[in-house]
Amino acid sequence: MFNVRTAIVALGVATIALAPQAALAASTFYGIVQHVSVNNIKVYDPKTHNGLSFLIFPKFDRVFSGDGKTTYEMKDIKPGKYVGVIYDQKALGARHADQIFILTNANQRITEPVGH
Repeated sequence: MFNVRTAIVALGVATIALAPQAALAASTFYGIVQHVSVNNIKVYDPKTHNGLSFLIFPKFDRVFSGDGKTTYEMKDIKPGKYVGVIYDQKALGARHADQIFILTNANQRITEPVGH
């Protein structure tokens, strides 16, 4: 039993160490909010017909306007709003939002991400 447990831990460490660096870099996804809950947001991109879900950690407070000058609360994000989500997959490979930007329309892009 001890050898199996050790092998599983070693395999997990090797998998993390050999993971491609591109998966660890922050990415941006633009679209329309379909669903928001306490710990999750689902965004749909009508241009590519692709939808992604992102975990939101408790007390998430990184919500900004498209230009990054105005801060918002999570309660201001509602289904139907255009957003840009800066996310990564560092936490055990799960997509989670680092910053969310509320945009005015589908053509707006994030001008400059706000520093961590």
